[in-house]
Amino acid sequence: MGILHEWREYAYGVDYNSKVGQAIWRKYFDEEKVVYEDLLSRPTEVTESTVGELASKYNMELKYMAGFLDGINESLKEPNDIENMDENTTVKLDIDLEKLYYNMVGAKAKWLYEMPVWDELLSEEKRKEIYKASKLSGTVVNDKKVGRNDPCPCGSGKKYKFCCGRN
Repeated sequence: MGILHEWREYAYGVDYNSKVGQAIWRKYFDEEKVVYEDLLSRPTEVTESTVGELASKYNMELKYMAGFLDGINESLKEPNDIENMDENTTVKLDIDLEKLYYNMVGAKAKWLYEMPVWDELLSEEKRKEIYKASKLSGTVVNDKKVGRNDPCPCGSGKKYKFCCGRN
């Protein structure tokens, strides 16, 4: 079993609202914020290291580092192959800042996307634009409602009320 699988079983295998679940996620979020603060303080620097070395550097358990790598992977310019990683797997953290901000907003990680370091990384206008785009990405917009006398959208050629609009 890989460390990512171990993390997922550990973190998602308990009820989030239980005391154990709350403790796991509180610890993870606190440690995650420390790693992000460090990485974002050096935005142009690409970190390349083994999973074990990163866990040691940030004083994290290996499975918690696997959780962090799982969370940041979609925000990298080149995602890492994290499904089969172990502590000796080398990962490259080349962060796409706009994508990271977008994903933090999408994850509702307010403690991350409101960190003061973002003031230096993205303009307030850019952050507002990304925030809005992220929020709208989960919004479903329905097409114009079909009128009862309109042609049926199924393509039958009949009026909607005589086709799919029948009760």
